Amino acid sequence: MLKSSLLSKHKDYFEAVIQIRPHSIPVLDFIKKAVSKRDSVFISRVVSHKYGDDIYISSQRFARSLGKKLKDNFNGELKVTRTLHTRDRQRGRQIYRGTILFRLS
Repeated sequence: MLKSSLLSKHKDYFEAVIQIRPHSIPVLDFIKKAVSKRDSVFISRVVSHKYGDDIYISSQRFARSLGKKLKDNFNGELKVTRTLHTRDRQRGRQIYRGTILFRLS
């Protein structure tokens, strides 16, 4: 059953991007399997580039924890950054989008 917060978000909504460099099928399968276990998290889109893949995920917190799991399970480098996206008018807070770069060695 889907949570009400998930139903209110459109299909293109994302809070974080996981970048996989270079392209790796086992890493993509690991991410898809981990996301399928969580009801409140979904993948908005997967974009393939010639140098790797970008996976757009609806939860920044889950994406950060998934980056740590990738580093533990696969041999590679992890870099976590965030970019200012907008400002919440009601609460006066700044809203960030995260970028998790996982580079296989």
